Amino acid sequence: MSAAAMFDLTGKIALITGANRGLGQGMALALAEAGADICAVGSSNANDTAQKVAAIGRRFHFIKADLMSSIDPIAGIVAETLEVMGGLDILVNNAGGIRRGEITEFSEQDWDEVMTLNLKSLFFMCQAAGKHMISQGSGKIINTASLMSFQGGIRVPSYTASKSGVAGITRLLANEWAAKGINVNAIAPGYMATELTEALQNDPSRADAILSRIPAARWGTPADVGGATVFLAAPVSNYVNGVILPVDGGWLAR
Repeated sequence: MSAAAMFDLTGKIALITGANRGLGQGMALALAEAGADICAVGSSNANDTAQKVAAIGRRFHFIKADLMSSIDPIAGIVAETLEVMGGLDILVNNAGGIRRGEITEFSEQDWDEVMTLNLKSLFFMCQAAGKHMISQGSGKIINTASLMSFQGGIRVPSYTASKSGVAGITRLLANEWAAKGINVNAIAPGYMATELTEALQNDPSRADAILSRIPAARWGTPADVGGATVFLAAPVSNYVNGVILPVDGGWLAR
């Protein structure tokens, strides 16, 4: 297989949650550039992503769904993807949320909403997509983990718990499904300049402390996760299973 073919996603269908902005949009555009058609899921419109994918020359379909409140939409999401796009080869579970607060004041609602979106919905998206992928004998699942899959963090209890769970679920699914032709891996983004980290970026002391530890000497961008996403979705990674791949500018190596 040529080097180009190893990274070629022409004819593949990618289903991506949280693709309307930030890291999800960066992942969607990278997959589209590699040849994949994109089905995006989000609770708000993805018009900007749709326009950018269309400019690349790939098909795009949007499914509006709230995965923080309930897992009820999941079966319909996969069914609509198969009906409209004609297949499903790649699942990227990127939708996520965070709540910050002191442990002594952290609410049950902030715990439940983050755990539902970041972990429960992710698992059941894997389950629903995995049923189809098992039937066709192939598929790539990419979950979005975090530095908090490896570290404890501060003031983000439900986020840390959920992202630690993402790492565990990723390994579990890889153990069960690798022999069925399905690769399950995760990307652990470092500190990215997105809406999710606005509170940190706007806190001078925390922002300076974070930047001083990153060997690359900058915050990451959505484009930085694109290469890792294509790698884990493409034939080049067919023997990569259960990996939590940091894309962190060297943070964990420090």
